[in-house]
Amino acid sequence: MRRLVRRLRTLPLRSRLALLVALAVAVAVAAVALACWFVTKQQLEHRMDDSLRSSRLSDVRPLLDSCAGGKQQQQMTPAVGGIAFQVIDSSGTVCSIDEDSEIPVTEADIAVAEGRERYALHTETAENGVRMRVYTYHLLTQPPTDTAVTIGRPMSEVTDPLSALAWLLLAVSGIGVVAAGAAGMWIARSGLRPVDELTLAVEHVARTEDLTVRIPVEGEDEIARLSRSFNSMTASLATSRDRQSQLIADAGHELRTPLTSLRTNIELLARSEETGRAIPPADRKALMASVTAQMTELAALIGDLQELARPDAAQPGPLEVVGLHDITRTALQRARLRGPELTITAELAPWYVRGEPAALQRAIVNILDNAVKFSPARGTIEVTLSRGELKVRDHGPGIPADDLPHVFDRFWRSPSARQLPGSGLGLSIVARSVQQSGGEVSLRPAADGDGTEAVVRLPGAPTPPPEIG
Repeated sequence: MRRLVRRLRTLPLRSRLALLVALAVAVAVAAVALACWFVTKQQLEHRMDDSLRSSRLSDVRPLLDSCAGGKQQQQMTPAVGGIAFQVIDSSGTVCSIDEDSEIPVTEADIAVAEGRERYALHTETAENGVRMRVYTYHLLTQPPTDTAVTIGRPMSEVTDPLSALAWLLLAVSGIGVVAAGAAGMWIARSGLRPVDELTLAVEHVARTEDLTVRIPVEGEDEIARLSRSFNSMTASLATSRDRQSQLIADAGHELRTPLTSLRTNIELLARSEETGRAIPPADRKALMASVTAQMTELAALIGDLQELARPDAAQPGPLEVVGLHDITRTALQRARLRGPELTITAELAPWYVRGEPAALQRAIVNILDNAVKFSPARGTIEVTLSRGELKVRDHGPGIPADDLPHVFDRFWRSPSARQLPGSGLGLSIVARSVQQSGGEVSLRPAADGDGTEAVVRLPGAPTPPPEIG
């Protein structure tokens, strides 16, 4: 059995489907054929029994006289169609017209002759070897006698039609199984044609890395669902590859600017040392400050790239219940150092969230840095936190409505911000960090004047930290 199962597993899928269809049809046809045969057998037997019950002799006196006189009167022989008659008494004595077709007497027949039973029906083998269906009934005479009449009909009246029916059912079943196998093979080929197309498409993608391949989708069945899933997968892979290529191109572009500036400054310092022409102290100090600033910008850009290079499905750091107001207060201290001439007001109501503290703090720092960067000199930045909604509002030039859908894209920078320092990754990191904590972030024009308002919504934690609770 195991060897057969292993051999079946080596067959192609369409062959296995055809075999399964043929096997299922064979089992169904066999069940129907057996049911038909048994029902027909019962019906034939019932009809034979009814025929035997209606075959009582209308005049049994000549037969009794013949048996009493010991003579065989041929004119009284009711041998029609192989039907046999005989008379028996309570002692089991048999009087038969034809001794070759004499039927053995059973206890049931004697019970009928004695009057203890009304009739008896059973199957016996006659002296000539013919299987007979026997019906025995009590003979009512005047005066009453312990006598019964036995009527027998050959079982060939039932077995011959059953044999012919069995051969007919066998032939029909064989034809049905063969037709089912052919139909199963045709159905398997038709049904698996989309799978063949999918296989060819997968092999083509594996061979050529061409992610533009699409499979035509027809219908709403499982094959169509599989085709749609494959098309969605290749589209997602193509988008991911395009985004990866775009990320590499944008990263190279953003890295080129600080590296070019850093290289220029270092070449000036090296040329000064080679030629012996000293750079004025003020210029040298400015040059070193520029080198330091470019290295800081380069380090920040590399850190942002490392953060964004982490897959979206990757597990974040350990989640903790932290106070969003505390994280915001720490970020405000850094923002005040970067914009000492700005006025930053804060109204922070306690709110506890569950998230990664470092990622949340970096996100809020990026939002505040964005507000500091675009705020006018001696401007004001308003920060409020109430019931899990953090708002950071500046009074800068604002963001055009056409640019709002792109503010969270990687490396995207508005035309008005191209000359300002930055890599265009800050808001992307904000969106990612907030989403990992189960929240959402948005930028919108300020409702009561110039400027932009950043809104961060984070769900509250079930309980505050133990030391606070």
